[in-house]
Amino acid sequence: MLIESRPATDPEIAALLVAQQRELREADGGLDGQVFVPHDDVRYLAVVVNGRAVACGGLQALDAATGEIKRMYVRPAYRGRGIARQLVAALEECAFRQGHSVVCLETGTYLPAAIGLYTSCGYEPIPVYGEYVGNPYSVCFAKRLPVAA
Repeated sequence: MLIESRPATDPEIAALLVAQQRELREADGGLDGQVFVPHDDVRYLAVVVNGRAVACGGLQALDAATGEIKRMYVRPAYRGRGIARQLVAALEECAFRQGHSVVCLETGTYLPAAIGLYTSCGYEPIPVYGEYVGNPYSVCFAKRLPVAA
């Protein structure tokens, strides 16, 4: 398994993001979910297994101190192997290297596995922020990163 940086224009990243959005629409029971809007300033990491990207996640700077994890997705056939946990750790490392002291994220109340992952990785609930305010299905989490020695 390899975790590598990929541009948002990478065809495998694009395919993973389409799959993620399709799965979110199915999971939310047809509720008005988020619409994917690409951001040029999101840095994507891909998890590559046997030459194929099987998972992705992005990091976007909200401000100088705060990074936001976005678009976490692991193909169903690769779930339960610890890939998402390793991807979260890699995204946190990217955030740390970019000078962020906090990483936050949003997920849906209808995604208990995602909530379980984030809380087990040390994320704590925070008030809904930014574009998620007013969405009754959004829950937000944050984690303070260690300070450089």
